[in-house]
Amino acid sequence: MTTVRFLRPKQDSILRIIADALMLNVAILTALALRLFYMAAFNRMPLGVSYNLVCWDSLAAYSHSSWVLTLLCLTVFALSGFYTYGRAYRGRYKAVIIVQAVSVGYLLFGCFAYFSGGMFSLPRTALVLAWLLSLVFLITSRLWSLLWTKVVLTERRLFERTTERRVKQVLVIGGGGYIGSALLPKLLNAGYHVRLLDLLLYSTEPIQEVLSHPDLEVIQADFRQVDRVVEAMQDVDAVIHLGAIVGDPACALDEELTIEVNLMATRMIAEVAKGSRINRFIFASTCSVYGASDELLDEHSALNPVSLYARSKIASEQVLKNLAGPDFSPVILRFGTIYGLSGRTRFDLVINLLAAKAVVEGKITVYGGDQWRPFVHVDDAALAILKALQSPLATVRNKVFNVGSDEQNYTIQQVAEIIQRLVPTAQVLNMGSDTDRRNYRVDFSKIRNILDFAPQWSVVQGVQQVIARIQSGQIVDYRDAKYSNVKFLSEERASRLMPHHNGWAHELINEATPGVVVTNDQPVSQADRGRDFEAMRVPF
Repeated sequence: MTTVRFLRPKQDSILRIIADALMLNVAILTALALRLFYMAAFNRMPLGVSYNLVCWDSLAAYSHSSWVLTLLCLTVFALSGFYTYGRAYRGRYKAVIIVQAVSVGYLLFGCFAYFSGGMFSLPRTALVLAWLLSLVFLITSRLWSLLWTKVVLTERRLFERTTERRVKQVLVIGGGGYIGSALLPKLLNAGYHVRLLDLLLYSTEPIQEVLSHPDLEVIQADFRQVDRVVEAMQDVDAVIHLGAIVGDPACALDEELTIEVNLMATRMIAEVAKGSRINRFIFASTCSVYGASDELLDEHSALNPVSLYARSKIASEQVLKNLAGPDFSPVILRFGTIYGLSGRTRFDLVINLLAAKAVVEGKITVYGGDQWRPFVHVDDAALAILKALQSPLATVRNKVFNVGSDEQNYTIQQVAEIIQRLVPTAQVLNMGSDTDRRNYRVDFSKIRNILDFAPQWSVVQGVQQVIARIQSGQIVDYRDAKYSNVKFLSEERASRLMPHHNGWAHELINEATPGVVVTNDQPVSQADRGRDFEAMRVPF
């Protein structure tokens, strides 16, 4: 695809000044030539004066006077805003401004010629013709420029709609976390230049493996800051938005903050991407939007959110669908419950948590156990993003995909039994019913058929991975706050993630999830924020 490079404003203005100067001089020369032609054709030569002498006199008048007339006109043009604010004028008003400016320039030249004693002058007939020709040239050039711009922009938009835009540079927002640290190596290995926009709450440790890669650019900033988002999107071909407060307990810490980070920031980021003409926009959502159901659910199934986290994702999906158009094509990936290890491992996820408890404590605590969850390894989640990025735009445009595999729909009890087979010394303890109402099995045929997505990991392999890492001593204490979103945010939130308290987002999230009202009447107490990790039971 041809790359269109736009000139800087100063360069553009200089070119316009040069073009106007050339048109003025062409008008003067043409006027002198027409005067000579008229005098020769109609025998209007003065008595005793040859044609050659009149021709040389005309050239002398041009050489003495043209630079003065050009300088005066350009000065008037500049003062009239030809090269600044006046460029925004359209239609009849712009033509009037040109007529006024050219006329003033020529009148000033006439005054200058008069007071100079004829030293700088042009024949009156030629001067009038030059004025008329200057008007024609300048107005026509502006009109042509406007028409050409409209034609070029129209063809460019049509070209971009029908032609696949090659993706070279990718912006990953919130890519320093659980999924992002698994995704970055895949993008870099695939040959993309990657720009990461992340507050880096977990420091650079999760991305240490690729931090020195020549094709990775890191911008450490809050993606709620519109100026930093605009800066990060310069020269970008695709955006992958992973940034969010993830998980029900973490989102429950502060509803205002959750809505601001998960919903308001998503809308702002999408609007900036659309305004920057970035067509590809991949958004990380969740299968938690399905809530509780006994049916096998696909992308067309009714949504039944039972948590703020799910509602914030549904509202974000709706925002993206409303912004979708020929120049903005969001792709929504609803991830199953993720497990496995990445650069920033989490142990507030059911498989990872139960596997760690089995190894360290010899206990596999299950609450309820009959609730279904669709599972997917974090590395396969990253693979799904890569496939969505590499697929033809027409294939993924404005589509929603569940990310996972039919074979990895398990009940919590089944997961516990898998872990016990791999850690025979561990005992499964059923702790009674669970207050978590989520229960859903998901159909993943769409992503399998359209994107040819086939997970490379199984739950057994994921559990083995966790067990090996703990037994090797690489993970010292799975209870450490850095492995838990809710515990980590309880410590970090006050200093680095304070909300700005914007009320409109509540209305938007309530509209997107009718029947479920989001309020902020009862803030979470400090005691609730510091609940023991064990009391979290089986999360997500």
